[in-house]
Amino acid sequence: MISSPLDIPAAPLLEQYGEEARLCSSANDQLTLVFSQRHPFDLVELEQLLEAVGWSRRPVRRVRKALANSLLTVGLWRHDPRIPRLVGFARCTGDGVFEATVWDVAVHPLYQGSGLGSQLMVYVLEALEAMGTERVSLFADPGVVNFYQRQGWELEPQQHRCAFWYAS
Repeated sequence: MISSPLDIPAAPLLEQYGEEARLCSSANDQLTLVFSQRHPFDLVELEQLLEAVGWSRRPVRRVRKALANSLLTVGLWRHDPRIPRLVGFARCTGDGVFEATVWDVAVHPLYQGSGLGSQLMVYVLEALEAMGTERVSLFADPGVVNFYQRQGWELEPQQHRCAFWYAS
């Protein structure tokens, strides 16, 4: 069950973010951050997040279809009872049993550098492992491959863009 470091009852958080929701630790104890697989995405807000990390614009119609066809979508939300703000995101495709691929991992630049990306990846891998996924791959820009390597991902032989994680 979810528990909150602030005086926010757990039940409203579960209602707003879903049963799989989990709090994300933050250096700022006045900030409540929540991982959620169930809170709906505002596609404009998602596009703004992705643009903030330097990605090019994608057609909203195609983004909606990609989300619908994903095995797992995770938002990292800055909690607000009325209007939560999306500050992180990850998406996975796969068969839900043997293999999955992580795509589109992003944490807003204002929230980078404090371990949120690492916590997001832990949450994603735990959710995939709970599904029974045995192997996870990801493709990343060369500039962020070291981020994944520091987290224990095995790089492909060329060590350029692809990394792998295996269930223990």
